[in-house]
Amino acid sequence: MKKLLCTISFICVFFISFANNQPKVGDTLIVKAPSGKFYNHISFPQLNILVKRGKLASYSSVIHNKVLVDEVITKDNNKTYVVLKKENGTKFFGFLTSVKASYEAAIASGELVKTEY
Repeated sequence: MKKLLCTISFICVFFISFANNQPKVGDTLIVKAPSGKFYNHISFPQLNILVKRGKLASYSSVIHNKVLVDEVITKDNNKTYVVLKKENGTKFFGFLTSVKASYEAAIASGELVKTEY
């Protein structure tokens, strides 16, 4: 009986934690600094493209920005991608209205962080 209760409670916790990891449209996330020189899981333009467009070659303008999940895309290989827009409605780097990100990979690497509301 004790094993049955432990098993049922474990299954409930597993399903609750799995449901919390799935993104929904309207979720708020925060963009953090990349672990290296570039963002690997968020499709921001590379620094040389920013220079060609007359912008500063730095990602500092997007670090610590709040972004909203505008669209959730699930591929056949069970990878989840999200389309992100800035919470205040402005554009990324002055010319991108939205960017695409690999949700699980960006959360795991620390490039995106969930906000707790």
